[in-house]
Amino acid sequence: MHHLCQSNQARAALRRGLGLPVERCNTMHRYLVPWLHEHDDPHHADVRRAYYAVASLIAARPRAARDTVPDHAAGISWFQRPNLGASLGQGVAAKVMKGNSAESSLHLMTRQSTDAIHPSLPALIRQLQGGGITVDWAVLLEDLAWFNRSRDRIATRWLEDYFRTSTRTTDPGTGVSAGADPAHADLAEENDR
Repeated sequence: MHHLCQSNQARAALRRGLGLPVERCNTMHRYLVPWLHEHDDPHHADVRRAYYAVASLIAARPRAARDTVPDHAAGISWFQRPNLGASLGQGVAAKVMKGNSAESSLHLMTRQSTDAIHPSLPALIRQLQGGGITVDWAVLLEDLAWFNRSRDRIATRWLEDYFRTSTRTTDPGTGVSAGADPAHADLAEENDR
């Protein structure tokens, strides 16, 4: 997909599908149907829609994100790779997003079907990438493809990784949050003994 997006024409055609259902992505078929012939699961419309959604998100990346070489996360376990929740958490930790806004968006998405998630993804991903936060496209693709069938499992993973990543403001030596009350530092030290 990254190679395909080097063409301005292909990138523009793919970008037109942002947030749309497959049935309204006529300009994308030329590029995706031949490739999906070997990768698609024709029995599940969610899989096809996930491929179309991720392709359009990749095509819509800002120039700075397009110029970087994709990291294929070689050698990293699948479940250690960043999912949408981890990317949002990184956005909050890097002050690209406000914590309340990111958390509200994430909680809302975890309660919805992909029909409601897909239209909200382009703006969310654009904000993350505009702030230099990378998105693991393979993990997002997998999560979107299975979300309606495994919502609880995926939603739990997104939320856990969000909170794990967004709250990384603790001092590794003391386990105390930056700016915490000194009395709590003594309590944390006492608990460690």
